Amino acid sequence: MNVLLMFVITIAVAVLGYRFYARFIEKVFEVDGSHVTPATEVNDGVDYVPTKKIVIFGHHFASIAGGGPIIGPTVALIFGYIPVWLWIMLGTLFIGAVHDFTALLASMRERGKSMAEIAERSMGKTGFFMFIAFTIIMLLMLTSVFLTLTATALSSKYPLAYFGTGVTHIQTVVENGITYAVIGGIASSSVIFITCCAPLVGWLLYKKGISAAAVSILAVFICAISIQVGIAFPIKIDPFVWMCILAVYTLFAAGVPVWIVLQPRDFTNSFMLYAGVAGMLVGTFIVGLKGVALNVPANNIAGGTALLGYVWPILFITVACGAVSGFHALVAGGTTSKQVAREKPDAKVVGYGGMWLESLLAISVVIAVGVGLSFDQYSQLVFPTVAGVKSNPILAFALGMGGLLNKAVGLPLTYGVVFGILLVEGFVVTTLDTAVRLNRYLFEELWSMLFTRVPKILKTYAFNSFLCVILMFLLAHYNVFAQLWLLFGSANQLLAALTMLAVSLWLMQRSKPCLFTMLPGIFMLITTIASLGVVLFKTYLPKQNYVLAAGDIVLLALAVGVSVLFVKKYRGGRQTA
Repeated sequence: MNVLLMFVITIAVAVLGYRFYARFIEKVFEVDGSHVTPATEVNDGVDYVPTKKIVIFGHHFASIAGGGPIIGPTVALIFGYIPVWLWIMLGTLFIGAVHDFTALLASMRERGKSMAEIAERSMGKTGFFMFIAFTIIMLLMLTSVFLTLTATALSSKYPLAYFGTGVTHIQTVVENGITYAVIGGIASSSVIFITCCAPLVGWLLYKKGISAAAVSILAVFICAISIQVGIAFPIKIDPFVWMCILAVYTLFAAGVPVWIVLQPRDFTNSFMLYAGVAGMLVGTFIVGLKGVALNVPANNIAGGTALLGYVWPILFITVACGAVSGFHALVAGGTTSKQVAREKPDAKVVGYGGMWLESLLAISVVIAVGVGLSFDQYSQLVFPTVAGVKSNPILAFALGMGGLLNKAVGLPLTYGVVFGILLVEGFVVTTLDTAVRLNRYLFEELWSMLFTRVPKILKTYAFNSFLCVILMFLLAHYNVFAQLWLLFGSANQLLAALTMLAVSLWLMQRSKPCLFTMLPGIFMLITTIASLGVVLFKTYLPKQNYVLAAGDIVLLALAVGVSVLFVKKYRGGRQTA
């Protein structure tokens, strides 16, 4: 299939969904602009902050996108590009965009309450506990996965010979007689530079009242300077040391007001992501006109099954955030719902539009990796057969993006690859600090439920943040990416299923249509229960990974519990109606 045709079909489906399906959802929720948003009603200057649409969209998109829509499709591409493309496109239309938009609207109608609290209202105390348990496990998996990948990518290198002759503008190291380009070191310096500039951006936006347009220009300038700083002064740090640095950073970022680090860093990084999406769109258009073919097989079900597992359910949990993600509900109910200034039209742009932009990013990733790398290169990077070599899907994407832009516009490989790895790294780190902050909220809610009088130490930011960070660090250090990603994907999609079922009951209790959220929720519940069973008996138990096996069993038990609870509540609600 021509890559341009693939993209045109995806965009057409996205436009139709935004035009008709999102409008249907607005009618169900009676979105007419008359409802006062939690950000405006509470406006405490810390968590509840009325935010301009362009800024909150940047924060929301950067938080939900992270590395998920890049890493997931890159790994899943082993099944072939047709299955991955179809699931991203149709999954977003019928599940992902619906999940994000309804979660955001439900949270806004409940004064910015988290999805756990909404689950309590629709499914009772048991539903609240299950949601909290699901969420904490999922966020631990997510942060552990991204901590592992970030440390690997920020210290990654690639043979200089790949970039051709005459390359002098990038620093190198020689190991075992082979000269490597220090790709990760460039990204390291850039990430540090952007993070250090975040408080300045936040101060200008929120304390000095500078217009978003003017600060946007500064943010773009910061991104451009960060790349030059990275090329001139790459930082070479051991992966373990990077893990320690990132753990300390997330411990700090989880507690300071959102306007100091979290929001301005997301805002600045969003322009890097916009530029990356635009670059891949232009590259896709040009290579499509040139008739360049994807190097990945259209269908490689047998090969994917051998390396990852059955196409159903494993493909559906591997793609993860590119099609549907429970983590998005945490962002929607954790930070975004507290910052949307106007319900109409901001909520649809942020909630529904943000998910479709993420799916377009995921499709762009499929095309970039498929065009920019040979299938052998891709396989050795993501599924290495050499002992001691770690899977590095971030580097695979970066090399693919560099190859795509090189074939499209002749951009030197080094620049395209460097930009690709910067594109991912900025948002993986963004997801890390957002997820740790959200997990801190959830532990605080959990203690309130478990104790009549919560011990003073359990109320503190320091204790809960430290607990999140140390568990993240230990899981990341002692487990490899491939095994962690499977459990994260399952937990993530189970959380999406629980969110859609909770929203369905919330709608039913208000005598509103709910099949459009309930049926996708049931499908995701069945899919993830199947994936947990496959991963448990095909991966964790045979490899004697009892820690992840225990996590898998806990998730299975919670999934069964959710199923029973939902049926009871649904029947009770129907009888009452």
